[in-house]
Amino acid sequence: MAGRIVLFGATGYTGELTARELAGRGERPILAARSEARVRALAEELGGLDWAVADVGRPPSVRDLVERGDVLLSTVGEFARWGAPAVEAAIDAGAHYLDSTGETPFIRSIFERWGPRAADAGVILLTAMGYDWVPGNLAGALALREAGEEAVRVEIGYFVTGGAMNGSAMSGGTRASAAGVFLEPSFAFRGGRVVSERAGARGRSFPVRGRARKGVSAGSSEHFALPRSFPALRDVDVLLGWFGGASDAVRAVSLGTSLVTRVPGVRGLLGEVIGRVVTGSSGGPDADARAGTGSYVVAEAMDADGRVLATVALEGVNGYDFTAAMLAWASHAMAAGRAHGKGALGPVEAFGLDALEEGARSSGITRVP
Repeated sequence: MAGRIVLFGATGYTGELTARELAGRGERPILAARSEARVRALAEELGGLDWAVADVGRPPSVRDLVERGDVLLSTVGEFARWGAPAVEAAIDAGAHYLDSTGETPFIRSIFERWGPRAADAGVILLTAMGYDWVPGNLAGALALREAGEEAVRVEIGYFVTGGAMNGSAMSGGTRASAAGVFLEPSFAFRGGRVVSERAGARGRSFPVRGRARKGVSAGSSEHFALPRSFPALRDVDVLLGWFGGASDAVRAVSLGTSLVTRVPGVRGLLGEVIGRVVTGSSGGPDADARAGTGSYVVAEAMDADGRVLATVALEGVNGYDFTAAMLAWASHAMAAGRAHGKGALGPVEAFGLDALEEGARSSGITRVP
């Protein structure tokens, strides 16, 4: 029998989009959130779904959401502050887990801290299973497969089309997560291993619809996941092109922040300031605003001399709509037993490359010439 899908954080911006996507696909997830009135109202609106009240401030309430064989889907960000109880609950219960995070420190914790425990428990952890960072895993894997055994490096760029990635185009959770990431060490897969580095340590341009667009480096799930599927890899670079002409300024700010936060106490103070000024769960772009933007992700697989062996580009809907649809697709596949392995996995490992490509296509992002 298929496991239940439990959506924790259902009344937040990403959570509600995902709940509606699941219901639209004929799923009947259990909706969970900390506000009884809001989660009950959403459950009733979506056809009388089951619902529950749970709060990360009361970890036992999160643990009570799931049983062995269930799928716990968490959209409760920012994950560095609020994400741990859901992961702990899934592992303890013997339930599979996936989330919508894009946060560098949390992703690293999933693979390095919780992954071994999940493997011992026989369950799967799939972190960053939305626009952050599924399209790059897919594009990178497709390029590496086409490049063949000579490929030892892959570089991936994420870009927004149709409009700027400014404050009005981000949800509150995205703004809070993005701001906090620049206070924390990042990482990259360099020389055959994951190493710590600052966010924005490197930059380069990619061809996007006939013109060069800059990106700045970021820690992401690709650094952990792609080398496991392609053991010949020595280097992975993932770059965000959301900042347009401000990319160089972002790199400079990142460098300054990394130096300042070495002073004892400064990192904690800045984190408190960000927590007061940039809050999560404060809504996000409406359907019209989302329809005005799209996604473009490009990957280049290279040999040891830096020669590009294969290039793959993906294009499609905006990141929020893709995230909701991909989370719905992935949680259904996990509940139906179509994810394989155990521990912290990347999407290619869990579903296989062809199935993931089809899942991305059904979620609104597809390969383009």
